[in-house]
Amino acid sequence: MTTTYISRHPLEDRLPLEPGIRAVDHLEVPRGKAIATVMAMDGEEAAVAAGLAASGDVSVRFVAPGEWLAISQSDTPEVLHRNLSLLLAEAAYIFDQSDGRVVFRLSGPNVRRILAKGVGIDLHASAFEIGTSSNVLCGHISVNLARSGENEFELIVMRSFAESLFDDLRAMGREFDLSADFAAEG
Repeated sequence: MTTTYISRHPLEDRLPLEPGIRAVDHLEVPRGKAIATVMAMDGEEAAVAAGLAASGDVSVRFVAPGEWLAISQSDTPEVLHRNLSLLLAEAAYIFDQSDGRVVFRLSGPNVRRILAKGVGIDLHASAFEIGTSSNVLCGHISVNLARSGENEFELIVMRSFAESLFDDLRAMGREFDLSADFAAEG
């Protein structure tokens, strides 16, 4: 017996299908990001870190010693996995996380004030520089938080917590009229 599953985004019923009017502070949810967990084999942490640094279009998020999340802006999950496997050869284990994680992109002039309501980490530009990432709790939910721009942060969460994190971020941003929608394709 064959069962066909239809892949649905966990926020499909919560967000408009097409981008709407953006407020100054905005929560954007990209669809179909290719995400992989990269775990260095024993003694290979430095080689894997160097390989990831040279990986081109891949954003790398630190998770733990010897462990990273690799996010591609343009590749499919299969292409990301293949490229990382070729790049890191026998130095790392690579696991596709694309269907198991959801990315939230929070941007705007009040982004630090919004995040400060739920995150217990110093988000000042001198303490949390662009490209920095850390595992933190946002309220009660474990997320990987990365500063991706001057006034932009990305939060990566397990798929099963996406709705709860969405509700928390909307509540945290209510004071600032935070808008939210799926990212425009392309």
